[in-house]
Order: sequence, then C-alpha cells, then structure tokens
Amino acid sequence: MSDILSAEGALAALLTRCMVAEPGKIHLDDYPTDSRVTGLDKTSGKDALRREVEAIAALQQRLFAAKRWAMLMILQSMDAGGKDSSIRRIFSGIDPEGVRVTSFKAPSREELGQDFLRRTQQGLPVRGEISVFNRSYYEEVLITRLHPEMLAAQQLPKPELTDQIWRHRLEDIAGHERYLGRQGMPVLKFFLHMSKEEQRQRFLRRLNRPDKIWKFDAADISERKLWDKYAHAYGEVFSATAAPHAPWFIIPADHKWVARLLMAHALRRALEKLDPHFPKPQAEALKAAEAAKASLEAEG
Repeated sequence: MSDILSAEGALAALLTRCMVAEPGKIHLDDYPTDSRVTGLDKTSGKDALRREVEAIAALQQRLFAAKRWAMLMILQSMDAGGKDSSIRRIFSGIDPEGVRVTSFKAPSREELGQDFLRRTQQGLPVRGEISVFNRSYYEEVLITRLHPEMLAAQQLPKPELTDQIWRHRLEDIAGHERYLGRQGMPVLKFFLHMSKEEQRQRFLRRLNRPDKIWKFDAADISERKLWDKYAHAYGEVFSATAAPHAPWFIIPADHKWVARLLMAHALRRALEKLDPHFPKPQAEALKAAEAAKASLEAEG
C-alpha cells in the first residue's frame, strides 16, 4: 500500500508540473517529452493505469446518475502522438452509455460555410456524460493557421481576414470554454508532447508493419516539415486559453504508458473534484421500490 501511495504522490507531482491553468507566455520547448514517474516502470505503470481506470469507472457511474455535471476532454498532438490508443486504454471498462468520442477530420463543404466553432457542438456532452474530442476546434488556430488555403476555403468576409484573426479566434475559444464551465461542463485539455525523433521512429514502425501502414498518410511528412511552426502556434494556444476551468496539460508522450497514466490521473482528479453522488430516492420512489421488492419476494 505504501508503494502505491508513494507512486501516486509522484504521479500527482509530475502532473502538476505539466499543468498550465493560467494565461501567460508558454514555450513548448520548456516542457520535457520523456519524463518518467518516480517509482514506476512500464509494468507497474500498467497496474497503476488499471487502478485509475477502475476509479474513473466508479466516478463516471455517479456522474451519469447525478446528471448535474458533464466533462469535456480534448486531446491534441502532432501526428502519431498516440491519441487514439490513449482513448482506447483510458476508457476501457468504462460504461459506454456515459462516454462519447468524436474525432474531427477535415471539415466538409457544408462545415466550411459555418462558423468555426459550430461543427464541434454536436460532440458536446449532455449532463452526466464525458465527451472526448480527438482533435477539436483548436485545429482552427493550428493547421488552418499554417495552411492559408484552408482559411481561404472558409469564405470569410474580407474585414475579418486581418493579422488579428488568430488572436480573435483564441479569444473566442477562451470565451467558449468559460461559457461551458459556467454551464457545469469543465474542460480538460491535453497536448501529447513527443519529440521529433520519437515521431520519426513511430512513422518508421508504421511503415515497416503491413497491419499499420494504413495509418500512414503522405501528408504526415509534409506536416512534419512544419514542426517548429506548429510548436510556436501551440505555444500561443496554451498562452491564450489556459484557465482554471479549462487547464492545459502538456503531457510528456515519448513513453505512451506515462502519457496514458498522467491523463487518466488528471481525469480521475477532475471527477473527484466534481464529487458527484447517486441521487437520493424520493419517498414515493422508496414506497414503490418496497412494494416491488415485496411482490418479487412473494413469487418465491
């Protein structure tokens, strides 16, 4: 038990170092990509993740029953950052009725004609749910920023197409997340921070495995050439949109087991902070339950 408590303390300490909960100048290079959790290795880390998942499952049941709060979890990363596998591992064993996952790919022609926040609205959770965004509206200040042709396809009026558009969009996102928080929907945002060398190795592993090569897209290589520009854009995202109700976690992701464990721990702590409870049945409901119990026992 003492080993578990010690490892949990180390995990909480590392997560604190990853968290950005206030706006301010953030440089991505200041955050490591290869951190480990003191006292844990890959094997014991998997055991720790299993305990976190079990705790999340119990809290999710209470969240779903109480129907007071909702939770939005956003995952962002460079290509091959490990978002898909992290979602699978963290939400294994969680009641699927209370979790929804939405992946945001390239916008459709219809979506290009909408405001940039609109297409993500359908994925927001209702009270009692946890929603996970695999990429999100943040793509509109990341990939769209680095590819002018994508912005041009949105057919915005010319007065809006100024150098201030990215600052304005970040302000809109921050306001959107503040609104969600006021509606009982805190937002947890994770950036899976891997090194450029780790991405290279993951691409090579994909290309060398027939069962994984389908994941590779030639565009991944052209996007890789924009690594430094993406890092700068992410720094501006963190600087402008971090808040207590919508913190960013810059997760060291060179070791996938560390990244998954940190994200699960953050989600568990956030749910514990909400402290959802099973609703207490009213007198009429209790009376009906007693009658049903008596009827069923009489059948025996």
